[in-house]
Amino acid sequence: MKKVMNIEGMRCPHCSANVEKALCAIEGVKSAVVDLAAKTATVEAEEAVADAALEAAVDDLGFEVKSIA
Repeated sequence: MKKVMNIEGMRCPHCSANVEKALCAIEGVKSAVVDLAAKTATVEAEEAVADAALEAAVDDLGFEVKSIA
């Protein structure tokens, strides 16, 4: 399953790398690619991965998830 997250607060490549690393660390996530300019993260994950888990991983880094589609 592919999910696109809109994320506020990322300002540099270091921020986006941290978000990718945090999302990839979630069990069931196959890949995560952040587009810093678009303020999005595209996540490939198994069906069992909850939106709340993805949001919590980003929130823990101090960024705000605006939406997950």
